[in-house]
Amino acid sequence: MLSNEQYVCLTCGYNMIGYYPDFCPFCGAPKKRFITADECSSRFDVVATRVTDEVAGLNSVPPLGLEHSAYRINTGGKIIWIDCPATFAAKAVAPAQILFTHHHFLGAANLYRDHAGCRTGINRADSGFELCRGFTFDELLENPRKIDGIESFHIDGHTPGFTVYLFKNILFLCDYVSLYNDGLKFNPFGPVEETGTGGLRLYEIIKEHEIGLICGFNYVSALENWLPPFRKLLAGCKRTGR
Repeated sequence: MLSNEQYVCLTCGYNMIGYYPDFCPFCGAPKKRFITADECSSRFDVVATRVTDEVAGLNSVPPLGLEHSAYRINTGGKIIWIDCPATFAAKAVAPAQILFTHHHFLGAANLYRDHAGCRTGINRADSGFELCRGFTFDELLENPRKIDGIESFHIDGHTPGFTVYLFKNILFLCDYVSLYNDGLKFNPFGPVEETGTGGLRLYEIIKEHEIGLICGFNYVSALENWLPPFRKLLAGCKRTGR
């Protein structure tokens, strides 16, 4: 038994801890779309997909709601996750720490924290939102910060505390920039001007570091393929005054 007071939205994957609202606080789906955390764990699994020898993507299988990839990093000393799957799977390789890009992808972090004793960290500016209700953050991150070889960069924009992470030559940026058939787009659910400004900060980070791979919320791309459409995206923002 995980929790009698935790529910998961099948539409988006958001975990509600200790309350049962009429509508999902994240996506607005009605409560008939909620299942208990126990039922979620029995119906869904978490599967790791290799990115490199040290990094793997973590996904709910079958896909759960707005399925996103969290990422498992073996730093050589610790297992650290970037963001968290929406599904709790006891057999998943437990992290020592979960670091969040922002407060939209907290997943089942509280259950992993209770199960494995892992610590959680999020930028202070993202820690007080209603979507954080029921979640515990052991550390409120400030910039700049380096944790077991993982560098954090606060870029703001999509959310006030949005943070990207760099491990060796791999940049983790969750859903700040999404991949579409016609190129790249900024996350539309946030302040437009601030998101564009954060994109410029992101570009400076990329220029200042040796990066080979970009890990997004549902894709992994070589920088050489990702960078040209990202430059085009930034150019479009400048033309429209964003």
